[in-house]
Amino acid sequence: MNAPYRPRGLSIRMKLTLTYAGVAALAGGVIWAVALAYAVRYVPTGPLNDANRGWIPNQQDLLNAFLPRATLAYAIVVLAGFIGGWFLAGRVLRPVHAITDAARLVSQGSLSHRIAMPGAGDELHDLADVFDDMVAQVEGRLNEQRRFAANASHELRTPLAVTRTMLEVAATDPQADTEQLIQRLASINDRASATIEALLLLSRVDNTAVTRVPADLSLAAEEALESALPLAEKRGVTLIERCDPAPVIGDPVLLVRLAANLVGNAIAYSGTVEPTVWVCTETRPGARSVLTVENTGAELDADAVATFTEPFARGERTARRAEGDTAGVGLGLAITASIVRAHGGSLQLYPRPGGGLYVEVSLPS
Repeated sequence: MNAPYRPRGLSIRMKLTLTYAGVAALAGGVIWAVALAYAVRYVPTGPLNDANRGWIPNQQDLLNAFLPRATLAYAIVVLAGFIGGWFLAGRVLRPVHAITDAARLVSQGSLSHRIAMPGAGDELHDLADVFDDMVAQVEGRLNEQRRFAANASHELRTPLAVTRTMLEVAATDPQADTEQLIQRLASINDRASATIEALLLLSRVDNTAVTRVPADLSLAAEEALESALPLAEKRGVTLIERCDPAPVIGDPVLLVRLAANLVGNAIAYSGTVEPTVWVCTETRPGARSVLTVENTGAELDADAVATFTEPFARGERTARRAEGDTAGVGLGLAITASIVRAHGGSLQLYPRPGGGLYVEVSLPS
């Protein structure tokens, strides 16, 4: 959107210069007036003569001598205030010009530009630092969206390509097993549908304001555990819970989805040797309510773990994917991160000693 047209007025530098000059003129005028008033107040007005000292200047003589010189000094003070104010305003506004130039470059698409203003901190330096942080966040989110779009395109294009290939093969092979083909196509369609639904949920969480009502992370965790219990029993995963009250202000539906994603992800990647998932909720000092979920599994690299919250990131883990969960399409932790961000919380992931993953969600109480 183009900026509205505004008639060009005085620059800020000129306004500041006129302000400095006006202050100098006012201060000089006050001093000039006070000096003049007190100088002539105690001087007689008539001609004065003293037998010993001779001629003594009177009030008019003093005015004739004082006024021209005082007026010249006053003009010099005002001129010095204008000139000094011009250079002082330029020095003060130098950081503003740097910020303006940076904003212009950013508006033209150069998100990599930073002001990095040197010198001691002040209000303008704080503004420059905030601007740099804002541009860095925008650049990061834009790069994340680009990767997301590329990954989403790949994820949605792959089932379509596989479906087309299967149909072409079936069309050229009269002896093809139609029932098996239908089952495989249904499976591919279900996976594509799950991906689309997860993408819609992720977009909805990122772009809408969450409901803010009293809720409890422990209730969300218990509901998620109850829903995941049949799957855990089917896969032989042991669930260990310790759900103490953890009150928060947020959307109960999204909080349940958050817990369900973490529990489902933990079950899916819990490994095959004594698979176990631990779920805990508690309140910690600093008015923070915390949900932790950890699971057994393969050894994980810390650098790989840092990418798990990116959309479609599955890492190098061996997954025993749960039917119907979003872990299978690589969006479970991405959705969880968006929900945590919408609630003003933090999400931390660590490789668990001995193998597996440790996830900690911290929300304001």
